[in-house]
Amino acid sequence: MWFEEAVVYQIYPLGLCGAPEDNDGVQTPRVLRLLSWVDHIQKLGADTVLLNPVFDSDRHGYDTRDYFTVDPRLGSNQDLARVCDAFHDAGLRVMLDGVFNHVGRGFWAFRDVQEKKWDSPYQDWFHIDFGGNTDRNDGFWYESWEGHTELVKLNLSNPAVVDHQFQAIRAWVEQFHIDGLRLDVAYCLPDHYLRQLRAFTRELKPDFVLLGETLHGDYNRWMGPELCHSVTNYECYKGLWSSFNSMNLFEIGHSLARQFGPEPWTLYKGAPLLAFLDNHDVTRIASQLTQPLHLAPAYGLLFGMPGVPALYYGSEWGLQGSKQAGSDAALRPALERPEWNDLTGWIARLAAARKASPALCHGSYRNVLLANRQIIFERRCDAQRVLVAVNADSEPYTAHFDAGCGLAWDLISGDQHDFGGGSLLPPYSVQYWRMEH
Repeated sequence: MWFEEAVVYQIYPLGLCGAPEDNDGVQTPRVLRLLSWVDHIQKLGADTVLLNPVFDSDRHGYDTRDYFTVDPRLGSNQDLARVCDAFHDAGLRVMLDGVFNHVGRGFWAFRDVQEKKWDSPYQDWFHIDFGGNTDRNDGFWYESWEGHTELVKLNLSNPAVVDHQFQAIRAWVEQFHIDGLRLDVAYCLPDHYLRQLRAFTRELKPDFVLLGETLHGDYNRWMGPELCHSVTNYECYKGLWSSFNSMNLFEIGHSLARQFGPEPWTLYKGAPLLAFLDNHDVTRIASQLTQPLHLAPAYGLLFGMPGVPALYYGSEWGLQGSKQAGSDAALRPALERPEWNDLTGWIARLAAARKASPALCHGSYRNVLLANRQIIFERRCDAQRVLVAVNADSEPYTAHFDAGCGLAWDLISGDQHDFGGGSLLPPYSVQYWRMEH
């Protein structure tokens, strides 16, 4: 599957393109700003663009009004099609954000219920009790997403709701030629719905990918042959930054071994979980790390570990932004154009090294050396064997371990090395060693 070898570049269009916070209904082709990012994404080494919500919504995109119409703050359907065509022409795949668990209060069917109450033909599209009420004082109670009454939960057991959403997906494929979907709050989507969705998209486009947003628990509940192809790896997201902040690489080493290691009880061996250092919902990695010099090795670990690496727009040059109570605006800034610096160049080299290595894309995982400030692990695929070595310390470290051979080449720098006397790891460094048998 193509997704296993992907490098994902995530964009929150309403933010990057500078849309007003509230939907003003004024159609402005802001989404065309993304055309100037195509070359940057290519140069960075990403091959898949994930666009967060782009369809008509009340405010932030996850409060949908209309699945078939692009948010006027971003432009028209034709404007989005032009952007998607540009991505595809550049050899980039495109994934959209599918928000199917809930809609906004401005969703056309919910507005009909507000107007007609029990006489509305759409009352069964939601979970409604006309004997109750909410803080919105509509004269009826409705189930919402995690108590946020601006987000109205849909009844995904209603065939009419499912058909409406699936016809929207069909329209997205026809108009924008998308290659997959991120499923917002996939942990809330019923098992029967995920199975229907997988079967529908498989018939629609055989290599169509479903990426589920999941937080905690056993990811196999939402990922499998009839469910999502991949889910978000929040367990390792946390370990990636906190291992550096606490100088305890045992945390991420044990998480990776538990998820992907050689033992029979390993949970997700071979699964293309989405690996990331930040996204539109969490503090950016440049603000999360207490030691700025850990930024480069954190990305080195991201691209060396199992899974599909994802980059969030702006973070590749060290953009900062902290999550704040009641607002994610700082995480989703408007940007006129991309930037390039030493960190961006480093990430591009990491992406190129991963692309060139079957072991890094598909290989097994085994811890070779694990200490508080250093980790070395092996990725193996068929005849290729790669060692990923990380030194989070401010001092050089000489790693003594059984490399199984003497000669190796660094996939990032191209340097040759003899492991006979151990390996010297510079401060704050990452190396990818391709071992020769």
